[in-house]
Amino acid sequence: MYGTEMTMRIAIAGGGLGGLTLARILRRHGIDAVVYEREASRSARSQGGMLDLHPESGQQALAEAGLADRFRSEARPEGEEHRILDPAGRTLVHHKPDPGSFSGRPEIDRSTLRDLLLDSLPGDAVAWQHRLVAATPRPDGGFGLTFHGGHRTDCDILIGADGARSVVRSLLTDARLSYVATLVELDISDADRRHPDLAELVGPGNLWCIGVNQILAAQRLGDGTIRVGISLRAEDRDIDTYRSKRALLDLFDGWDSGLTALIEAGDGAPTPRRIEAMPIGTRWSNQPGITLIGDAAHLMPPVGEGANQAMLDAAELAGELAANPADPDSAIRTYEEAMFTRTHAIAEMSARVQAMMLSPTAADDITRFFTARPTEPAPAD
Repeated sequence: MYGTEMTMRIAIAGGGLGGLTLARILRRHGIDAVVYEREASRSARSQGGMLDLHPESGQQALAEAGLADRFRSEARPEGEEHRILDPAGRTLVHHKPDPGSFSGRPEIDRSTLRDLLLDSLPGDAVAWQHRLVAATPRPDGGFGLTFHGGHRTDCDILIGADGARSVVRSLLTDARLSYVATLVELDISDADRRHPDLAELVGPGNLWCIGVNQILAAQRLGDGTIRVGISLRAEDRDIDTYRSKRALLDLFDGWDSGLTALIEAGDGAPTPRRIEAMPIGTRWSNQPGITLIGDAAHLMPPVGEGANQAMLDAAELAGELAANPADPDSAIRTYEEAMFTRTHAIAEMSARVQAMMLSPTAADDITRFFTARPTEPAPAD
């Protein structure tokens, strides 16, 4: 018990969208927290592609963060445009959103959204270059934190927002990740000037070219960059195989050359990574002073829910802590029970969509999926 005001030291491991949303909403409730982020600065690395924020999750969290207007000024409703082609370049589906409408799931670049959240926090709310390597329960409650380089600090409440490879997760569950797909990424910068044909092909939103067990996708970012993503089934093949454009082009042999030009035009070498997921329905026994949000809690295939659920986790946890500052352990328990229930069904859906997208019959299946729900925007994570 901590009295009627929350004077505890709250540590949030991880300065991604979930961790920053949590810090922002807590601060609106008068509760301070420190975000410990491994990167050296906000611009230390690329933040990835664009996200479609859902009204019931990501957008709701931003509203609770007091950032809905800022989001609307930065988001791109036109980014919801979505084309699906076959390997010959024939259009299977073409979804166009209503011009300027925010009623669906408008797109925003992940880096823009992160900057929006960072700008809403005071400078001392994020401790950069603090990669958590160990968290040790203290005899009197709370945790001792050790960071790369040897720096140490203590906290009363530890919230793991530290993503797929969460250090905090290991204190709560020994759930193992499974390898579900391979994603290979390339960027094409200044596409309108350098590759106008590809800029026109991709359009203002998402392009998917769907083959048998593989997808060649592209999306336009706000700065004019085209981000190319190649999704392949999980294989035993060495991940370094995919660092060569030549090897990728061989995988798409026989495809229309106007589509494979997306690979050839990439700036530099491709970047491959394994896509992993946690077992569906992972739960843990509640423990005092510690919990997880986002990918640390429920890593799913990247089909449009990851960032949205992380931000909703943050909003719901912040709301429970603010509503019950005298008993944070009870607040965490209430949050966890609701989160386990909510994310179970979403994890099942994400696994089904991931399997469908990389199946032999993906083109037919996905065409039916989008034709049945013509206003459903493209999954993007």
